[in-house]
Amino acid sequence: MRKSYFSTHHHLKKSMSTTENSKNGQPFILDERAKALANYPHMRKANGFLFVSGISSRRPDNTYEGVTLDKDGNILSLDIKAQTKAVIENIQTILKADGADLCNIIDLTVFLVDMKDYQEFNQVYNNYFSAETGPSRTTVAVHQLPNPKLLIEIKAVALANK
Repeated sequence: MRKSYFSTHHHLKKSMSTTENSKNGQPFILDERAKALANYPHMRKANGFLFVSGISSRRPDNTYEGVTLDKDGNILSLDIKAQTKAVIENIQTILKADGADLCNIIDLTVFLVDMKDYQEFNQVYNNYFSAETGPSRTTVAVHQLPNPKLLIEIKAVALANK
């Protein structure tokens, strides 16, 4: 059984954990962000690029922005605008772990569960990015995301600051 880096090097874990460069770059694992659902970092730095894993509106306490539940935990409503804002701001926080920001993003891939949310998603997206200075972008509809509370997930590629 393979041990994770942090199970054998737990003394290195801080509010942000990075390790020395491996063959595929430097991982960034942020303790104050929602934990990954499998063995992957929030972001990986390699050859001057920052690769941000698919990010959702999940909070560190495993609740979700843009989700209203009833007293029994059943979903009452899902808000694409609130989820989009949370996802973009989660990405921004992750990029800041290496001194970058949203203006460093060169490409985004957006996964929407339903294209009926495309217009409202764009309304929020356009508050953060312009066509002249923003990233290139691909938006696709997917059958589902890892949790039925999720309407959107975004992965990003950014330029690292020198």
